[in-house]
Amino acid sequence: MKLFYHPDQERHAPATFLVRGQQTSSPEGPVRAELLRQGLDAVGLRLSAPEEVDSPRLRERLARIHTPRYLDFLETVHSRWRELPGASDLVMPNIHPCGGGHHYPRHPVGQAGWHLHDMACPIAADSFNGILASAATAQAAAEALLGGHGTTYALCRPPGHHAGPDRAGGFCFLNNSALAATVLREHFSRVAILDVDLHHGNGTQDIFYSRSDVWTGSLHADPSEFYPFFWGGANEEGMGDGLGCNVNLPLPLGSDGGAFLEALEVLIARMEAFRPEAVVIALGLDAHRDDPLAGMTLETEDFTAVGKRLSRLGQPTVLVQEGGYPTEHLGGNLAAFMKGFAGG
Repeated sequence: MKLFYHPDQERHAPATFLVRGQQTSSPEGPVRAELLRQGLDAVGLRLSAPEEVDSPRLRERLARIHTPRYLDFLETVHSRWRELPGASDLVMPNIHPCGGGHHYPRHPVGQAGWHLHDMACPIAADSFNGILASAATAQAAAEALLGGHGTTYALCRPPGHHAGPDRAGGFCFLNNSALAATVLREHFSRVAILDVDLHHGNGTQDIFYSRSDVWTGSLHADPSEFYPFFWGGANEEGMGDGLGCNVNLPLPLGSDGGAFLEALEVLIARMEAFRPEAVVIALGLDAHRDDPLAGMTLETEDFTAVGKRLSRLGQPTVLVQEGGYPTEHLGGNLAAFMKGFAGG
């Protein structure tokens, strides 16, 4: 297995985010990468850095999944924000077009409200460079698979599956899993994205909702009671050409490993009916019982079972790291998954 991580991801390092009205320490920072790296070291797996972060090729692929104005916003908003009188060091929205906006603003405050869906995506002076390095890591893993590696892994942070065509949310800015699928589509006619993160991959769903060439499936905590709240219902099946190519399996809060694995079998069966030629696994580890975002109750050994099952898909596979937040178990959870994947 070829594994990738670019150290420039550390340039995005938000100290805090807003949750339930309280400014609190952000669980999505460089320490995540360090803990995950320790887990990989424990099972003898080593990371390589992509050769490049920014390139015309990466920009062109990102433009296939995100709007031009959104990509321009991510790159330029901090400098424009800092020119405002009394502006903070972080770009954070204070207004949103709830109910749907009809006018796209030029002002950076309005644009922040338009593009930053929630208060978990502050943008600092060097954030864009870190965000781009995360995307470049996913691209490198997908390209390595096309180069002959049967399975590859991208350690991406910030994560990406909540990032839609025109918005950031849930710590996510650029959709790394969608980018990996976009690279694979250059060679394979049908690609599947199977999301096993605690949270629904609403951004991934939005990107491919009307397409029949990329199947999207997500196993997650019921959004009636959990983030992202407004997407992820079982009735969301795609539209137009994509009807039937989006599958959501919401689980009750507190679901354990047995329920998770049972639902995973259902999701895999739905995916196999699509007959994909390659698969992207949006790999979340935040369903663990001690994860700070607290939605399910999987044990570390459950991730071994998940890895073992996913290894038997029999398709070229890119593993893209999504959630999983700092606890003493985080590295062990990734190690357990990799052991299962290698032994499956």
